[in-house]
Amino acid sequence: MKTSFRALLAVGASAALVLTSGAASWASAAASTAATTGASGGTPAPARPIPAFKAPKIFGTSFQPDPKHDFTKGIHSRHDGILRGQITLIRGAVAEYEPIKWKKDTHTEGYFVGPPEGDVTAYASPVAKDVVFLSAFGCKATMAQMTVSRSTGLGAKRCDRSALLKRHRKQGQPSLITVYKGEIVKVQEIYTP
Repeated sequence: MKTSFRALLAVGASAALVLTSGAASWASAAASTAATTGASGGTPAPARPIPAFKAPKIFGTSFQPDPKHDFTKGIHSRHDGILRGQITLIRGAVAEYEPIKWKKDTHTEGYFVGPPEGDVTAYASPVAKDVVFLSAFGCKATMAQMTVSRSTGLGAKRCDRSALLKRHRKQGQPSLITVYKGEIVKVQEIYTP
């Protein structure tokens, strides 16, 4: 009896250690996602945590500086963080993107603009297989549905990777693009009036 009680205590202690380390939450989330996505057709949860990077001003009027990036070495991935940008080209699973800024206008509220013609400020990163895509216009290609957070002006509807690739292959949409370990791991569209 004492041996089985000791074994039970050891199993309980190891389970408590796993629960407090956070590994169990990822394992249970992955298991529940695998169980529910097949039946409901929902989008899977991210396979890895995304660090909480500082977000830029959504309607910032200057391009975000990137002192760590050497633009003379050709187009390559941006350093880890969030860029207010726009995807300009998608080749396979690699997206090229550029920074954008808000330009105020006299007849309208304003619009986003990219770097001037001939500027080499651009990046290219693979789109992660588990990318988080938060759309401001729904998941369909027609972009007829408004799915924007009224408090932030950012996309709130989670869509799958294929919706991101199809939409941004046709036309770039102003977005907050999160790069982590050389991959695009999150794209959150910015609603523009």
